[in-house]
Amino acid sequence: MSSRHRRKSLNLFRPSLTPLSPIEPKDSSSDEQAVGKKKKGRQSSILSTFSTPASPASPVEPLDAEHVDRSDSPKARPRTLQKSNRSSVFGSIRSLKSLDDEEKLTRSHSKTSSQDEEEVTTPSSFKNLFGDVVIYHGEVQSSGGMFRKRTQYLVLTESYLICFRSHLKAAEMYPIIPAQSNKNHSSRQSVASFNSFQDTQLGVYNEIHSGIALDQIIGAYRLDDGRPYFSLEISYFDDHRTRGSSMHLQLNDPREADGWLDAIRSAASKAHSPEAPPFKTNILEYVARVLEHDRDYDPQHFHLFKVVQRASNKAASRTSSEDLSKLASTFSYLAIGINKIHLVPLPKMATRSTTALNELEVPLSFGMSTLTAISMQGGDDAFQLAFRIPLQKPYIVHLASSQATTIAMYIRQAAEYLRPQWLQQPFLINTRNPLDENALPPPDIEEDHACFDRTLVAYCAGYNADTSMIRYSIDYACEDAPSFRLFSPASPHRQTYTALELLAVMRALRYNESFTTISFSGIVLDELQRSYDPFGIDFDGMSTRSGTPLNIPGHQNLNILAQEVRALALKSKRLRRLDFSFSLTRIPSAVEGSRDPGCGLPEALSPLCKRSLTNVDWLVLNGIKLGESDLDYLVDAASERACHIRALEVSNCDLSVHDVDVLLSTLAVQESTLEVIDISGVQGRMSPELFQQQIGYFGHIRKINLARVQRTAGSEPLIAPETLLAWRLEELILSQTPMNEQTVDSISAYLASSRSDTLKELQLDQCGLSGKDLAVFFQSMTRQGQGGRKMHVSASENRLRNGYSALFDAIGKNMTPTHLTMRMIEFEKERHFQDLIQALIKNRTLKVLDISKASLPYNASAETCEDLQKMFSENQVLEELDISGEHAHLDVTRFGIGLNLALTGLKANHALKVLTIEHQNLGLQGANTLAEVLEANETLLEVHCENNDINLQSYSVLVNAVQKNRTILYLPTLVRDREACFDRIRREIEATNKRPDTPTSSNTALRRTFTAAKSLKGSRTPLPADQASKSQGTPPYTGQDIQAGLDTLGEKWDAQTARLQRLLTRNYHLAHGQSYEEEEEDGNNTRPSSPDRVMSSLSNTDSLSAILENMKVDRTPRDEKAENDVGLGIDMLNEKVIEANSNPSLGFGVSGT
Repeated sequence: MSSRHRRKSLNLFRPSLTPLSPIEPKDSSSDEQAVGKKKKGRQSSILSTFSTPASPASPVEPLDAEHVDRSDSPKARPRTLQKSNRSSVFGSIRSLKSLDDEEKLTRSHSKTSSQDEEEVTTPSSFKNLFGDVVIYHGEVQSSGGMFRKRTQYLVLTESYLICFRSHLKAAEMYPIIPAQSNKNHSSRQSVASFNSFQDTQLGVYNEIHSGIALDQIIGAYRLDDGRPYFSLEISYFDDHRTRGSSMHLQLNDPREADGWLDAIRSAASKAHSPEAPPFKTNILEYVARVLEHDRDYDPQHFHLFKVVQRASNKAASRTSSEDLSKLASTFSYLAIGINKIHLVPLPKMATRSTTALNELEVPLSFGMSTLTAISMQGGDDAFQLAFRIPLQKPYIVHLASSQATTIAMYIRQAAEYLRPQWLQQPFLINTRNPLDENALPPPDIEEDHACFDRTLVAYCAGYNADTSMIRYSIDYACEDAPSFRLFSPASPHRQTYTALELLAVMRALRYNESFTTISFSGIVLDELQRSYDPFGIDFDGMSTRSGTPLNIPGHQNLNILAQEVRALALKSKRLRRLDFSFSLTRIPSAVEGSRDPGCGLPEALSPLCKRSLTNVDWLVLNGIKLGESDLDYLVDAASERACHIRALEVSNCDLSVHDVDVLLSTLAVQESTLEVIDISGVQGRMSPELFQQQIGYFGHIRKINLARVQRTAGSEPLIAPETLLAWRLEELILSQTPMNEQTVDSISAYLASSRSDTLKELQLDQCGLSGKDLAVFFQSMTRQGQGGRKMHVSASENRLRNGYSALFDAIGKNMTPTHLTMRMIEFEKERHFQDLIQALIKNRTLKVLDISKASLPYNASAETCEDLQKMFSENQVLEELDISGEHAHLDVTRFGIGLNLALTGLKANHALKVLTIEHQNLGLQGANTLAEVLEANETLLEVHCENNDINLQSYSVLVNAVQKNRTILYLPTLVRDREACFDRIRREIEATNKRPDTPTSSNTALRRTFTAAKSLKGSRTPLPADQASKSQGTPPYTGQDIQAGLDTLGEKWDAQTARLQRLLTRNYHLAHGQSYEEEEEDGNNTRPSSPDRVMSSLSNTDSLSAILENMKVDRTPRDEKAENDVGLGIDMLNEKVIEANSNPSLGFGVSGT
């Protein structure tokens, strides 16, 4: 049939067409009353079992003519209705009755039921079955689902969409439909009266092919098959059987398609009852379990909808039944969780043997943060959701639902909850009519840091990143606070973040007005700096905070890191400082004739600063190798006064002296705003005269870093005193910069001036200073009657031996700052170290002192240790002290065993809060002394004692002391000591196994140590030599035996660590005035208090010998070769115990040296 001869649809929704006047039904109240009385007696009518189509709890079964009897006999008709009790909307008309009705209808041949049969066939009983009002009707071609390609006649009422086999049969059921086919008007709106039906019209029901209840329709939409205006799909869902199906309609006239689509959507919208529950409890529980499995279920943030996942086949060039069969739809539940959008497949019911349509095998989840677009087509229920993870292809989900607008509003609400600070969400909503902004309540934003954690979790969920790997801190006490700083991943197996993890953090920081400083210092950003996204661009980064499009040439050619940094600077008004120190390991291009593109960071920020589009005025690029392009962008920004640059930090950036000269000369226009200059590590020799001219422009410098700067030869100072006196410095760093006498005098003059009262940090490490020079600095900074100067001075690795007397005299006379660092002092004579200790006994101004890695000519003598003990007990001013040694391959610095005696002076100390004593080889005896200090001292808060050859026994001694101390807040878990102890044990045992027939001193010691450990289970007396020799034939310990013993030892170490954490948690709560319910400790956890009791404690179950003895009884599997090797008897440890008795500092077992 050609398109010009097709019947035109009369659509009541078209204003241009005037619908026919409805036909008023005649009064049939008497008939209805008669039927009502009969229904009270018994349900003999096949239609009396129907509920109204508006009730979703009891959907009306459609008709199926496959089993309908064609007989005209009115008594034979009920028999044709006796078949299966199918509840599908595809079922035959015989399934519209209950089983009880079937049994009752079997007696329809009796004379007593003849009257009932007449009442059954009364047309008025069908009044509420398929509806009274004919809204739309016409001839279509249908296919798909249960239907095959055929021409049928559709009738749309207020409650059903009915499919007749022919136009004539539809006209017989609804007389308002013309019996003759009208080519020009195929659709009418009318109201049909069932009371006008004749008895012969009941046969029309045999010609009904199928029917769809309008309240079961999920969506009506055009098919995307190449000819979108000629094919429609009606998808509907049966809640009782938890399955869905669809009807495909093919029309040759797009106006007919529009008419049917508008009519069906409008009628279905009216048929849905708002009071009916949308989902059953079992469905809600099923979907909730799916979301809980994905960690995305929150009852306060959960919305559920029925949707159809449409298949898109734009390649189809023509509409045919073959094409339509490929466009199978998938029914699922669309669940909006707290962080994701889920497409949950229908539950597989136990009673279902086959599946009519394709179903999802597993749920599909899409992060809310990856949503890029919501598109809703005008005139139908189809909509699309577009998602894209950075560096990946976009994924578009084609869906359909009559609730598409509601779904879009809830998705927008969920996105606003996850990103409450974003002024506009980073996805497009393409709709014909804009969504109502006030339809849903605004999100709750009552969380710390403007809901940063909430947004970060959402991005991690969308990018499939592990949130537990991300570590960060927020500092409120620093300059430009609050400061956000990202730390390395919380995993010992990797030191760098993935690209998506970094993007999750950066995008969570967008629009966040909680932070003034953002620092990625020390975080490797190379992967972002090398990456370009070929699948799309972040459009949100191409506009200002208010949404104004930003047109910066070359933006799309930037790497991802530069684009993200630009977006950070654009979107935050509070952000002032960005720190990227040592975050890139790039090496500039060295190809001759090529221009290095640079790292991209200056290129990202320079255009924004010049246009005043950002408040970032402090950029830290320390440790990044800058290219020529980077330097050009820095110079370009420095030349614009509108940039208001506050700091130039380019240390270790491979800049030459010429590059620094260009930068400093260009920065002259920033003389009113520049506060910080860091050009440390510049390559080449700097001229003091030229530097004075350039640096003299800036009168507001607060911090200057000139470390590792080489100067040209000459007698002039690096910084003239008049230049220093023009500043009110807070930090002056000259470490590793050689200082001549004139520079020392210049700094001394500045320290003596009141202009230096703001100075808090003075770093002079490796400057070639003598002790006399440092004493001059101390004398210059001292203010009479003001006590110690509140300043930190670092003067490590200088030639202090030239002028020890002057330096120690200044310390003894309280001419010192409050914080002093003098590491790696080489004392050629022990007397000099004693002079320092005597000065510290007298000093009352030092509060923090670091003299770690001090080198003595030999171990400290008894006299020196007594002086240390006196200093510990009498100095009641020091709050932090670091006396750590050093253990290197070529140098070992430690005080020796006498330090154990010196530590006892801390029992009387009431001022020291932090003690650092690493690399001093404390061993078991030192741990025992430190434990006694912890039991008596109530002011120590932190004790750092790593790398001291502490084994399990020593560790247990310290933990037992913490049990009695209720003020200590930090004690290390000694991870490195544990690893060193286990490695030493493994190496010695393996070395002994390899040379069983060649007894050496170490082998004999190991054998005797095992023997002593075994004998100590009953007595501390070693076994006789003859008994020890008998055990030499014992089978050896294999690698499995050794590992099993070490694993057991590790478990015991872990138990002590867990115990230590509980005790420190207790002390933390007590320090903050919080109640804490303390667990009862095991009575076996006691600390030996003397060397004799130390050795006797070796026999308890925590000792390695007991573990190996138990392992000897329960031997692990071994191979045949190991059975023939010469063994290590338990009698192999005798000599080690003898050595431990003679030298208690060795500790327990084989951990001694």
